[in-house]
Amino acid sequence: MCKKNYKIGVFDSGLGGITVLKRLLKDLPYEEYIYYGDSGNAPYGSGKTKEEIQDLCTKIMDFLIENNCKVVVIACNTATVAALEYLKERYSIPIIGIVDSGAKIAIQNSSLKKVAVFSTEFTANSDAYKNKIQKYDRDFEVTQIACIEFCPMIEKGWETFDNNQEILGKYINRIPNDVDSLVLGCTHYPIIEDYIKKKFNRVILDPAVGVSLELKKLLEDLDIRNDNKIKKKPIFFITGELDKFKPTAEKFLGEEIEIYRIPK
Repeated sequence: MCKKNYKIGVFDSGLGGITVLKRLLKDLPYEEYIYYGDSGNAPYGSGKTKEEIQDLCTKIMDFLIENNCKVVVIACNTATVAALEYLKERYSIPIIGIVDSGAKIAIQNSSLKKVAVFSTEFTANSDAYKNKIQKYDRDFEVTQIACIEFCPMIEKGWETFDNNQEILGKYINRIPNDVDSLVLGCTHYPIIEDYIKKKFNRVILDPAVGVSLELKKLLEDLDIRNDNKIKKKPIFFITGELDKFKPTAEKFLGEEIEIYRIPK
């Protein structure tokens, strides 16, 4: 039986999951978090098979369970698509993905029922968002756009690329004019949301909001919400270069982080 003072595990292929973690820290500040960023094996969304992603996620799950996690949040759309159901069959602890929350928030915020989704190539090719949104409302039109360069550029430092505006504009131009909402279907993308807003002046949606609500309900339903009213800083474990991850994470979260490098 999981104990209330056990941790929440949050993992991603790299930096992206910090956008979800930031929301969780705001909404559930008294939980204790472990973050696993698999930067050493990034990107997940281009060049990896479903089976390869499942193997990587299995290794991460084992690590998080060994470190006393009571719930795991897959803060990665690609990993959710490739491995959520696979992991649920293998592990007994609750696991939350992000795509379902992204679909629900799209339905709630698109009055025209026409949305676009920025995502990795793997997520776009899987039709994950289109299938999930149309499962809830078949009248929705969903345009899925694979932003292949985004993740590697964000991991290395978006601001350091002279052509970042050109790359961003290329994908913004693929959004149909009659779309009223854009789902950031990769957790890396909220890191550059301010850049996106300058070129896309309609509604921009971050699925992290829905993930946080789902986690809160799960903890309460299972009666495993932490009773301690003490805030603890999350601990970060990264398989890639710390000097690339740490400054971006600290800037986004607004505080210094405790971080360790582990083998990939």
